Amino acid sequence: QVQLVESGGGLVQAGGSLRLSCAASASILRINAVGWYRQAPGKQREFVAAITSGGSTNYADSVKGRFTISRDNAKNTVYLQMNSLKPEDTAVYYCNRLSSPPLRWGQGTQVTVSS
Repeated sequence: QVQLVESGGGLVQAGGSLRLSCAASASILRINAVGWYRQAPGKQREFVAAITSGGSTNYADSVKGRFTISRDNAKNTVYLQMNSLKPEDTAVYYCNRLSSPPLRWGQGTQVTVSS
């Protein structure tokens, strides 16, 4: 069973930055399109950003121009650089492959943005 491990979250003031990492226990991220998702308290999980195996990217309108997704295939890791953070970015952030079925969801990493 492939394990996904998200890390890099924390508490930051509005306008600050964080870089999240997504690592997998197998090389599965290297050959799949990978997405970042987030879930705020009382809300559904929502799409944030995605990157294909070839490096093409896609973003939710709410994060365009502020977040950047990237990947390091040698390290089997996908990153999410988050700049100009806003309180509404507060959520637990998860990663997973885009194709179905999704992998088992990891624990996520908490991002809290204070105003």
